[in-house]
Amino acid sequence: MANEIDVDYFQKIINKLESKVDYADIRVGDSTSNTITMKDSKIDNVDTGIRFAVGIRVLKNGAWGSAYTTDIKKVEEVAEKATTLAGRLNSDVELTEANPHEDIVESKAKLKINDVPFEEKIEAMKEADSAAQLENIQSVNVTYSEAESKQLLISTEGTNILSNNNRTIFAMNSVASNGEVMQIGHKSLGGVQGFELVKNADLEAFARGISEKAISLLNAKTPPSGDFPVILDPELAGVFIHEALGHASEADIILQNDSILKGKMGEKIGSDLITVVDDASMESGFGYYPYDVEGTKTAKNVLVENGVLKSILSSRETAKKLGRESSGNARSIIKDQPIVRMSNTYIQPGDSSFDELIGDMSTGIYLKGSRGGQVDTGRGVFQFNAVEAYTIEHGGIGDHLRDVSLSGSTLDILNNVTGVGSDLSFGVGFCGKDGQTAPVGDGGPHIRVSKATVGGVQ
Repeated sequence: MANEIDVDYFQKIINKLESKVDYADIRVGDSTSNTITMKDSKIDNVDTGIRFAVGIRVLKNGAWGSAYTTDIKKVEEVAEKATTLAGRLNSDVELTEANPHEDIVESKAKLKINDVPFEEKIEAMKEADSAAQLENIQSVNVTYSEAESKQLLISTEGTNILSNNNRTIFAMNSVASNGEVMQIGHKSLGGVQGFELVKNADLEAFARGISEKAISLLNAKTPPSGDFPVILDPELAGVFIHEALGHASEADIILQNDSILKGKMGEKIGSDLITVVDDASMESGFGYYPYDVEGTKTAKNVLVENGVLKSILSSRETAKKLGRESSGNARSIIKDQPIVRMSNTYIQPGDSSFDELIGDMSTGIYLKGSRGGQVDTGRGVFQFNAVEAYTIEHGGIGDHLRDVSLSGSTLDILNNVTGVGSDLSFGVGFCGKDGQTAPVGDGGPHIRVSKATVGGVQ
């Protein structure tokens, strides 16, 4: 990486700020990243980045001032600028009680960026690309992305955390066509790991499965429209809980009066079978981080327990406004202001097997995968597009369906859950909010809902 982080140097700057402001923190990041894209069996682009940045945030007279730089020589100048900006304003910002930590967090990646030559990474991409080349496959795109970073957080309250991080993602799209219909298969592998994530994967099965999914959808039927009993697979259940409930539980959204959960703490908002968790401390999740960008140590946070709203997601500032403790969900890259973000959000598994969930259903729709959608957190309504679906007929799987949408009210769906599977799996992805992007994990088991609206995708 470009620069070794001189902790003592930044501590001296914090010491100087301490007498001038009510609070200050310095975030330092030194990172290396690589992204390789392959389109139609040819390397299309290789993007390598080395980034060093320092962000300084100060609180004075209840107002924030912040500035950042990529030049190590300008850090003291940036500290003065942030202090001046805060000094020009008067506001009412307050933070929750300090709980400072001193820690060094080591990356658990086994094969870091410089441990594996580019040629080996490209060979892995070629292996996947070759396995995906089945009949009716028109195009295959493969992306390999890796990042390694060292980050420092120091504050006037005594926080001093040095973190080493690795994150890797391997993704593929296959496009199938029979001359009349075109369908896409997509899947990603990701984790807070190094290249071992790819090395330990069965890339042939991974790639072949993506292409087979796209091909199978060519002959699938269009769906019926109306209200049906439905089963959501773990991927779609995870996307639903992230988008429809997770965002509504973010404290800044609640404070903006744009959440159906406002004023519902302690109330029943769903079935007894539903328990929802956000857990940034879960190392197996793509959204893992041990401390948030304010230095709050992360832990398992139960948002909904047996249908009752128990907690929300917050930063120190938003938690103070709501009379709570920070949940450790302040996140951002260094140049941006921290905002409240999810981490690894999931529905906790229950006791039912898939056969038990489907066995007593005389009719219904089984929806699998997600191709995105939209949510209105204030009105509490959503619309998602599934990758595929199947009819359910007398406890068994029937016709294969494509271009299927799921829509409804968030609280209706939560209250209509009548079965929760014992399985649990997670997806990997990146969540956008207020122009910022953060790595997240979402997941759950299979869940059964007594009534939801299903339709076709135009």
